[in-house]
Amino acid sequence: MRILVYGAGVQGCELAHCLAQNKKNVVTLLARGEWKDVIDQKGLTIRHLVQLKTTVDRMRTIDTLAPDDVYDLVFVTMQAGQLPDVLPILKANGSQYFIFVGNNPHAKEVMQAMQRPADKIAFGFQSNGGRRENNRVISAHLGINMTIGGATAPLSGAFRLRLQAAFEGTHYKLTYYSDMDEWLKCHIAFILPVAYACYAVDGELPRTTAEQRKQIVDAAWECCEMLKVAGVPVNDADNTDCYREGTKKRKQTDRMVYWLAQTPLGKVCASDHAMHAVGEMQYLDEAFQALRAQTQVQMTAWDALRRYLPQKEG
Repeated sequence: MRILVYGAGVQGCELAHCLAQNKKNVVTLLARGEWKDVIDQKGLTIRHLVQLKTTVDRMRTIDTLAPDDVYDLVFVTMQAGQLPDVLPILKANGSQYFIFVGNNPHAKEVMQAMQRPADKIAFGFQSNGGRRENNRVISAHLGINMTIGGATAPLSGAFRLRLQAAFEGTHYKLTYYSDMDEWLKCHIAFILPVAYACYAVDGELPRTTAEQRKQIVDAAWECCEMLKVAGVPVNDADNTDCYREGTKKRKQTDRMVYWLAQTPLGKVCASDHAMHAVGEMQYLDEAFQALRAQTQVQMTAWDALRRYLPQKEG
């Protein structure tokens, strides 16, 4: 199977590595500049923190995607704010099946911009964090997986079979979800307060107070309630109940936030990403402020943390 991973950040590199473990795949990675040169000369080097191992994969790289360069699957791992610049390139390409991976508050709009049948466009979120340093990727995860589905409907059987074939023989887990626009918005409802808290303590999450950690979870609950007023069909059992005071799931979330703040893995997955992706968080924040403006919902905990978000220059 010919597969393109469009984007060579932490997400794209980890994904390309996983896909390369299936020897039936021919994986191509779109990278640019010095990073492309490093991969071409030394291979794609990833230090897997939790697994205590380093891998090196040799794979083909490109720096541009031509309309007639057709793949069986295209995984797009660009940040959501970068997509407007690359969507015309992707739309012009002859490949049929595209998966947009990462935090994206505009899944329905991206699907429409691609001008393809809805069952040819998927959205996913991959469970790893990390950073790039010293000509290698530092990747952290407790078991690599992706939640994936259509923007507002389940994936077709043909799409699922193609994905299953791509990951055959790997330890990569796919979890299917029927409404990824809703899933991604609810996920961002938690991601943004975590990022705000990171900015409050200059990326040193162990310095967060108990009150700030409580505000993270309270803010996520406020945001889920806001999304419902904005017309997003929030799945309360999987989202709101995780943040609602007095529930068993809320206690579990409180413990997870404490763990994020106190462990090295939390630093890599949360604070490192927030501190190195300020532009992405500003883009997500703008999208949610636009949604909130439609509702006039009061979000006290959200606002208490949001004031730490760095302001855009200019």
